[in-house]
Amino acid sequence: MGKTLVTGATGFTGWNLCKRLVLDGEKVAAFVRPGPMVKKLKLLGVECRVTDITDPVSVGENFDDIDRVYHIAAAYRTEHSDRDEFNLVNVGATRNLLEAAAKAQVKRFVHCSTVGVQGEIEDPPADENYRFRPGDHYQESKLAGELIAREYFGSALPVSVVRPVGIYGPGDTRFLKLFRPINRGLFVMIGSGEVLYHMTFIDDLVDGIILCGTRPEAVGEVFTIGGGGDTTLRELCIIIADVLKKPYPKLSVPYRPVYLAAEICEKVCRLAGINPPLYPRRVEFFALDRAFSIKKAGELLGYQPKVGLREGVARTAEWYKSKGLI
Repeated sequence: MGKTLVTGATGFTGWNLCKRLVLDGEKVAAFVRPGPMVKKLKLLGVECRVTDITDPVSVGENFDDIDRVYHIAAAYRTEHSDRDEFNLVNVGATRNLLEAAAKAQVKRFVHCSTVGVQGEIEDPPADENYRFRPGDHYQESKLAGELIAREYFGSALPVSVVRPVGIYGPGDTRFLKLFRPINRGLFVMIGSGEVLYHMTFIDDLVDGIILCGTRPEAVGEVFTIGGGGDTTLRELCIIIADVLKKPYPKLSVPYRPVYLAAEICEKVCRLAGINPPLYPRRVEFFALDRAFSIKKAGELLGYQPKVGLREGVARTAEWYKSKGLI
């Protein structure tokens, strides 16, 4: 029996995927760069192969005995990330891995994309066939990588594409931007708070990814993997406040003036060569609907999210507290 390869194993999703696979008794290998997380992966029982996924030679040299691939690695959004870096990792590395997997005749390849390739959802909830409208360089590069993976649909290489939705859970800090100010009584809603948001607890996402890597129905298909349903941003913040046993702060400010201030801040900081504390993409979090249908994954794969929003928020809050983050 060959090994299961995970790229991006030092990241939040990849790490949790590796833990699940090891617990399930699989032999797991990871393509890694040197760093502190490598030791943790080795202690977990993961074979770590130092590999530059942007180099096709390095990738090809490390593909022995691989049966299955979960390609999770990506260059993630930071405000002033270089477009070339996004393309090098999210596009070029994806091509390198697919070509090596095809040559090695692996049994399954799962490519992790993002619902961000669809941009703002004007008619929610969006399914997998909803139009593409990436909103920044990161999303554009993720779309290009997904389209490369989809070129293999119908080929000898069995490929599936996963689009995760709003990932959160213990170990991730992206939603501290909501938990921390709500915990301190300093949260200010920008806009109405009635925009739709869709959250996915990490354990449910890992379930969905593994289904895409094991179920025959997943081959040649794209799947949105999300939580049980969407909610409004205001409702999400009320749940967080309730879990934290804090009063929900009712202060709100109009969206448009804050967005204009973010545009100015970004331009000034770019001239100064520093990362802006406020920028348009951050403010858009309060204005763009993000709601998706998981019907296809349920019908074809039997995917059913198990962790409700309140339980997931509570488990995340406990982890934040245990780490002194809130």
